[in-house]
Amino acid sequence: MSDYLPPPAPPRSALTLRLWLAGFGLVFNSVAGWLALRADLVWLGIVLLLLAVVCLVDFGWVVHRKRRGDPG
Repeated sequence: MSDYLPPPAPPRSALTLRLWLAGFGLVFNSVAGWLALRADLVWLGIVLLLLAVVCLVDFGWVVHRKRRGDPG
């Protein structure tokens, strides 16, 4: 009887962690992009602001999935 192993737990999605990371990326890249533009580093500011847009889209998608009822 010592060979019995319980069935493994079903895999869970890490949507909550992804939501926090997308939020952090959105805030960080927005502030860093704005500061880069103020420091006349236009190319860096544009790259950081584009990354902020990507984080915003990801944030919205994760919120959509959580409202739909996906685990995580």
